[in-house]
Amino acid sequence: MRNDSYDRSERYTGMNPTMVTASKTIAAALALSLVSATLALSNEADQATDADIAAQRAALAAATDGAGFGPQSPRDIDVLTGNNDRAKGLAPPHTALSLCNIHFHESAEHRGGDFTTYAGPGDGEGTGTGFVYDGTLSQTELAPLETPIGAGQHGDLTPGDTIEIHFVYSSAQVAPGPTLGACLTEAIANPQLRVETVVAVLVNDPAARDFTQMAAIRTVDGRAQVSALPGDLGPPVVYAGSTTGPSYNRAASPFHVTWSVRPRATKIDIASVGAWLADNPFDETGAHGVRNLVVNPDLLAPIEN
Repeated sequence: MRNDSYDRSERYTGMNPTMVTASKTIAAALALSLVSATLALSNEADQATDADIAAQRAALAAATDGAGFGPQSPRDIDVLTGNNDRAKGLAPPHTALSLCNIHFHESAEHRGGDFTTYAGPGDGEGTGTGFVYDGTLSQTELAPLETPIGAGQHGDLTPGDTIEIHFVYSSAQVAPGPTLGACLTEAIANPQLRVETVVAVLVNDPAARDFTQMAAIRTVDGRAQVSALPGDLGPPVVYAGSTTGPSYNRAASPFHVTWSVRPRATKIDIASVGAWLADNPFDETGAHGVRNLVVNPDLLAPIEN
């Protein structure tokens, strides 16, 4: 679930003025404290190294030490331990909340289950990193496309790419729309947020899952819901965390989120992703960037399920 200043990796500036002011104040204070700790990428091709990612994690640790931040995301869902107990309680099931946003990241932000293969450090700013599907695909499934899909800041999508889809729900009285702003209201500026998460590998196969069907919205008991969240991807790992996205590689997210991450990956027809990007109520036109995996136990809550 992405959240930062207006950029294609995470565009959550549609929030109300109170939340904008608070977020900017936090971000500005953290940015000032991190200037000396932030390192430039280590080669001329704008590709990061493992040392760059370690430096970003060190900056995050320094910025959060003793500051009182809650647990962060993304994380390894196979690691159940953590020292951060600031998040008290989890959000209700998504059926008791209202869908407010759908977006996806190129590569999985979380690690675990069927997606443990590290894509590498990428550019250090969310592109070319994260985790990818561990399985193998047929040559037919990997057949190239004639027309690019989702071309943007983080590149276009091709068969074989892994994506992590975030179906964002809110306890506020909201309707589906762009950015985190769609999940907040003036009546409830700090709603409970929940992200139902599906990791998928894109294939050139019309017989694979159709993303337009998975993301189709209907109203149930007065609340917006997606029609076909997969129920065959294993019991979701539910934990307390935060919003994600590469702007939080060096600074912590102040937004509390309950995560529900399915451990098995599914295959999605890439053409259906292109169709959804061409027509959706969230102004989504491509994939978003990936935040570094959070590994500092002081920034992770214990997982109890």
